[in-house]
Amino acid sequence: MGRTASGDPASLKHVAALAGVSVKTVSNVVNGYVHVTDTTRSRVQRAIDELHYRPNLAARQLRQGRSDVIALALPELDLPYFAELARSVIKCAEEKGWTVLIDQTDGLVEREQLVLDGIRGRLIDGLIFSPIALGAADLERRRDTTPLVLLGERVFDGPADHVAIDNVAAARAATAHLVGLGRRRIAAIGAQPLPTSQTAHLRLQGYQEALAEAGLPVRPEYVVPVDRYHRGDGAAAMRRLLDLPEPPDAVFCFNDLMALGAMREAYERGVPVPHDVAIVGWDDIEEGRYSIPTLTTVCPDKQRIASLAVDFLAARLGDGSEPPHEVTAPFTLAVRESTVGRPGR
Repeated sequence: MGRTASGDPASLKHVAALAGVSVKTVSNVVNGYVHVTDTTRSRVQRAIDELHYRPNLAARQLRQGRSDVIALALPELDLPYFAELARSVIKCAEEKGWTVLIDQTDGLVEREQLVLDGIRGRLIDGLIFSPIALGAADLERRRDTTPLVLLGERVFDGPADHVAIDNVAAARAATAHLVGLGRRRIAAIGAQPLPTSQTAHLRLQGYQEALAEAGLPVRPEYVVPVDRYHRGDGAAAMRRLLDLPEPPDAVFCFNDLMALGAMREAYERGVPVPHDVAIVGWDDIEEGRYSIPTLTTVCPDKQRIASLAVDFLAARLGDGSEPPHEVTAPFTLAVRESTVGRPGR
């Protein structure tokens, strides 16, 4: 905060005296009210700049009952998808004058429960939350009244607004793309047997439906489970597939990091991609656009997911009386070199 010539912190009164206007006029300018002439606004702004006046945000927020801070709780920030999604949420929140507090839950029950129970008290106005461990029953028992928007596939038709993508349709499209290229031995990396692994279940369902539609069998040895969705998990799964007596000629990976790990393993084994094995990922992370070969991938519209979530939260902070919304954001399939090769090569 700036100070006057006497050394006292600059206040609305000091700005008003220097600008030759009322304290109310200065307050109107500071709070962005439109009913102030351009001339007066400029005069007040010059006084603010000269005195280095900074509004007392804490006092203003106390009066308004708002902090202008929201929280975004995600499972893993070292997964690029979540990092890129967080960036989109921050940009959308900035447009509303909000600051975003980011929390990493690691998908642990106790961490997610802390988020849900409102451990931050009155620090935040709203919460955007992507749960993995908690389900609809946990959300129904929630006592904290902080407005909530859900992301991901763990909870559908729950007690809060929810933004997701159609995982079954997207997985079906990715697998159908491989079928359309003439691939017939199509594997899947990313299955997870736990009942909480809803994302994996939905993507596996889409994969299986696409094979059934093409009249192809689901071969159990081609469905490789993983513990986590990291590069090393993809490489280990690909190693297992390439060791089969009849290795697959295509692999659908349930995220881009596993696909990148799978491509590296294929390279190490001297198996050319896509000539001998075509690979599809999921997430459209930036790394996949610069890998060699570039990665074909399912592209969730992260910007749309973020804008929907922030807009729902803003609506809840306003009237907030409507029933919870269940919205599906769009996706596309970016076809790149890992399935179709490089043009002219």
